[in-house]
Amino acid sequence: MSMRANGTEPRITVVGSLNMDLVISMDRMPVEGETLAGRELHTLPGGKGANQAAGAARLGVRTGMIGQVGDDAFGRQMLDQMKKMGVQSEAIGVHESAPTGIASIYHTEDDNCIVIVAGANGECTGEWVERHREQIEQSHVLLVQLEVPLDAVRRSLEIARAAGAATVLNPAPAQELPADLLALADYVTPNETEFAALSGKEPASDPEIAEALGVWQREVGSRVILTRGGAGCSFLGEDGKLQTVAAPKVKVVDTTGAGDTLNAALCVKLAELAAGGGSAPNDGELREALAFAVQAASLSVTRFGAQDGLPSRTEVDAALASAR
Repeated sequence: MSMRANGTEPRITVVGSLNMDLVISMDRMPVEGETLAGRELHTLPGGKGANQAAGAARLGVRTGMIGQVGDDAFGRQMLDQMKKMGVQSEAIGVHESAPTGIASIYHTEDDNCIVIVAGANGECTGEWVERHREQIEQSHVLLVQLEVPLDAVRRSLEIARAAGAATVLNPAPAQELPADLLALADYVTPNETEFAALSGKEPASDPEIAEALGVWQREVGSRVILTRGGAGCSFLGEDGKLQTVAAPKVKVVDTTGAGDTLNAALCVKLAELAAGGGSAPNDGELREALAFAVQAASLSVTRFGAQDGLPSRTEVDAALASAR
């Protein structure tokens, strides 16, 4: 049974991956069969789950993480980083035989591409989640992604749904998902590529996007928050019209982790609304939450590193105030 109550401290649980990011900076991406000279190599804490947990904690909401690292140097660094960022890490296991997951990231001024080796993330199973179900039950919001086994994603969503917590699924990396799993998510937060993979549609114009989101929400039930990079993000209003929250213009240094920051910030606002006794947010509240999330993501891309670039609550609030 959930231990949450209205008026309590907002709480978020993130179930997901912890990776060490091996970031190679270069002037451009190589083509097939080509060898290029890179400029720099950085070893940085990452993984979608860890980025999102760190992002939410950095924005001032009590955040716990459920996941797995290896019993190795990278694993110890990841645990130290989570504690440094203020994430509750009691439910992060240390696996004796599987190494800590890694992500090899090719980074240019304009973009990045990523190859992931799951390692210990593959040991974050439904059984591991079940062992830590109380943490989810005490949370106002659950946030999950797809860098851990699907049975862990499903079990997390089931526990949160039964406890009355809001459920947010960031469907990345893109893959086909069963309809009954998608139906467990109150919010699904794909980018345009991920939405095309999930829905089989590639809407180009705003009217086409509105139609596609409407079909999805009628058939699946979860509300779609479509992230659109530098264009911000969009959702379908209660009146059936597309609403878009624009992103501010910034000097981009590193886009790695921008989507993770947006998801974290959205969950921060959802948790604060739920802790205050609110029901599901109306259009105005959701738009305000997304303005906060888009601003946080925009600040994150002005710095290097998925977690080193995470903004504080003070920075996001100040940027929003100056934009008004």
